[in-house]
Amino acid sequence: MEALPRGFNVLLAEANEAVEALSPQAVMKLRSDPQVLLVDLRDIREIERDGKVPGAYHMPRGMMEFWIDPDSPYFRSVFSKYPRWIFYCNKGWRSALSTHTAMKMGVKNIAHMSGGFTAWCEAEGETEQLS
Repeated sequence: MEALPRGFNVLLAEANEAVEALSPQAVMKLRSDPQVLLVDLRDIREIERDGKVPGAYHMPRGMMEFWIDPDSPYFRSVFSKYPRWIFYCNKGWRSALSTHTAMKMGVKNIAHMSGGFTAWCEAEGETEQLS
């Protein structure tokens, strides 16, 4: 199979140019802000295996467009309670793409954590296991 003309590298580069990327250290400082919702986009199996940032809300990447849109029958009200969202995944790829998509949908106050959960752990960020 030949390479796609607009493969993931192109989409990721476009997303990274358009979105706000926060370092794990910046997210550590913002995490306790009551105006901020930290959203883990990883698959539940990744969270069960590796843990998560304490207090992060889990939203599977495949449901993002549906859970954040108030017009969707799958809308989750947690997204109307926080004026600022920060997405993260494992490496920062899914979160960059998701943040870019959310911006295209009209979300204004959103960022993603560069390097994802891997960078969070490397920065010695606090983690918790699912109970």
